Amino acid sequence: MQADLSRLMFRPDKRYSAVVAQQGRVQLDADSNEQVLIGLHQARTLAADLIGAHGGPAGALGFGVTFTPKGKVPADLTITEGRYYVDGILVDGTKPVASDPVNDETGSDAVPAEEGWTYWNQPDAYRDPERADDADQLPDAPFLAYLKVTERLVTFVQDPSIRETALGAALPDTTARTKVTWQVLPLAGLEVGERPTTDSVRTAFGEWVDAAASDSRLAVRTERPAKVEDDPCVTAPDSRYRGPENQLYRVEVHRGGQLGDNPAFKWSRENASVVFGIVTVAETFVTLTDQGRDGKLDLDIGDWVEVLDDAVVARGIPAPLLQVVDIDTERLRVELSGEPEVGTRHPFLRRWDHRAPSGRGAAKLIEGALPITERGWVDLEDGLQVWFAGDGVYRAGDYWVVAARTLSGDVEWPRDDRGRPLLKPPLGEHHHYAPLAWVRAGGAVDDLRLRFAPLATPPT
Repeated sequence: MQADLSRLMFRPDKRYSAVVAQQGRVQLDADSNEQVLIGLHQARTLAADLIGAHGGPAGALGFGVTFTPKGKVPADLTITEGRYYVDGILVDGTKPVASDPVNDETGSDAVPAEEGWTYWNQPDAYRDPERADDADQLPDAPFLAYLKVTERLVTFVQDPSIRETALGAALPDTTARTKVTWQVLPLAGLEVGERPTTDSVRTAFGEWVDAAASDSRLAVRTERPAKVEDDPCVTAPDSRYRGPENQLYRVEVHRGGQLGDNPAFKWSRENASVVFGIVTVAETFVTLTDQGRDGKLDLDIGDWVEVLDDAVVARGIPAPLLQVVDIDTERLRVELSGEPEVGTRHPFLRRWDHRAPSGRGAAKLIEGALPITERGWVDLEDGLQVWFAGDGVYRAGDYWVVAARTLSGDVEWPRDDRGRPLLKPPLGEHHHYAPLAWVRAGGAVDDLRLRFAPLATPPT
């Protein structure tokens, strides 16, 4: 989650069942967020145990797929409304009912919208039939249509209604939201045999899901730098973490791959929560909706940023990292080192805090990001160091968060009984998958969904 958080406390292996508030104590965001996550974990684990990996209610089964081959218009999928559960997560494919606008001249209502979704208008995929590279086009049959489910964070930049305007424009937003997003996508090239069956297709898809899972790992520690300027009024002399403030660092893979593929990462000391809405983009100039709340949460010349919108986030492809060249604070206009590729779906700019390594023999940036190598501990700042495991495949979007604390002069990171930091898998981003339909060469569709009946039945 890329929100302004103090830290993330929820750990399923601790088996906590509730957060208990005590009288006269300070209330923290971490405690209330942990309670929410405990409840979600319990509810989704129960649903997955009862339903299985995926399935939908017989009376409201959604995500049925039919195929329309390519003709004068691009090939398409029709997706029925309803509900489905994937790994215990409720996925609601019900189409919102919009109020029909009234025709001012005749007084008649507009024609109601069609029921169901299509491949091209599904709400969280942002597929474009006119993309020049044909990346969004459906492949020729046979192929598998599958459901991809991701839980994403939404702030007031993407949904302005979250912000309470009665508090005034100068005050920050108070909360964010998590949202279950879904996409129905095609998958070609599965090895399902000459005469595929529903079982062989499900087996092949399960193997594809296992292969797509990330196996990257990271360790974090603090090490007092060899050369420091001690200021006991700011940092204790024996502190290994030398930062003047408590921070929640986020380390995120920007460019994926194995070590030989030049993977790279970026980092933020604010959990990548420093974002700015965008009004207009004109070549390399970006006009923002507002400025940071203070100098610590604002932009500076030399900062690395990325320009995103809902469609870019949904595709899971990192936007190019660009550098801030100039800032016009009066007009809220920022000049970047390159022209950003941005759409119109809630565009925003996100700030990162890494810098190019300095010193003799320092590694060079890769597309604006820091290289992931086997060179051991990598310095971030203020004594904070990270270690990337050399045997993993790093996936763009993998991230870890670590709380750095001035009181302890250290970071909150698990260690073994000898005090050595442990390698941990990424916290996210997590994707959940379910097979929906096998589209045969002739266009016929084999339904791969599972369904369940209600537990309650009339008395006999």
